[in-house]
Amino acid sequence: MSKSKSAAINPAMTARGSLKKRVMDNWQLYAMLLIPVVLTIVYKYIPMYGIQIAFRDYKASRGFMGSEWVGLEWFQRFFSAPTFGRMIKNTVLLSFYSLLWSFPIPIILALMLNQMRFQRFKRTTQTVLYAPHFISTMVICGMIRIFLSPSGGLINLIAGTSVDFLTESAAFRTIYIASGIWQDAGWGIIVYMATLANVDTSLYEAAKVDGASLFQRILHIDIPELTSIMVLNLIMSAGGLMNVGFEKVWLLQTELNKATSDVIAVYVYQQGIENAKYSYSTAVGLFNTAINIILLIVVNKIAGKISEDTSFV
Repeated sequence: MSKSKSAAINPAMTARGSLKKRVMDNWQLYAMLLIPVVLTIVYKYIPMYGIQIAFRDYKASRGFMGSEWVGLEWFQRFFSAPTFGRMIKNTVLLSFYSLLWSFPIPIILALMLNQMRFQRFKRTTQTVLYAPHFISTMVICGMIRIFLSPSGGLINLIAGTSVDFLTESAAFRTIYIASGIWQDAGWGIIVYMATLANVDTSLYEAAKVDGASLFQRILHIDIPELTSIMVLNLIMSAGGLMNVGFEKVWLLQTELNKATSDVIAVYVYQQGIENAKYSYSTAVGLFNTAINIILLIVVNKIAGKISEDTSFV
């Protein structure tokens, strides 16, 4: 064998040997990693085989392959549905407003908590903010109905009125977004608090010596430190822009507020579970997922251009 061929083979053999050695040295970690990988494949990738239902007139008695192939018929039916425009509008607006109002709140809370020096009060405040996250959506919606009850509800007692807010289409988005902030804002501060905990305290001391105010320290030390995780969270949130929380909308929806509460997630449930239109509901869900993937790619590209952190490129 020539020297050139030997030189080409040896690095490859060396790399394989090095990889094998690393795997053998850390086999426990690879074994632990195998569990979530297998679960992801079983519960996330294998079910994708069922996506073909969206392109067939699926009959449970005939199975996947025995059902008639209809192509894009179900998508065309969805696009021509009388409520198509309303569902798209409601889904986009509800998600967009939720992102607009919910995204900055955990950041602001984290910046405020990070400046607290009385540790007992700080821990108590964090616990109070975390607590609503552990309340189930069913219970949250029950509490909302009690608070907004036209007879004896807390909001009506304070305002001196007897308005049934859940029958008001104009109030639904405000109720949904406000309750979402109350439930999840405290939980959302955890990642920001962990990031701020890594800031070198000498930076704050140096800034104080230089005469920097509290606002200037937050602006020039804390916010730059949070930029990367803020961009990452924005990408993840934008990627799920069309995924309005089904449970809360379903539990708070009434016949009188459907003008603003009729969203794609609820429509998929109604068509698939209540009406047993499996192919049609799968097509609607697939359309929703495709839009989310497109949004995720677009936001990721935009974030890569405006962020100096190469992890988003």
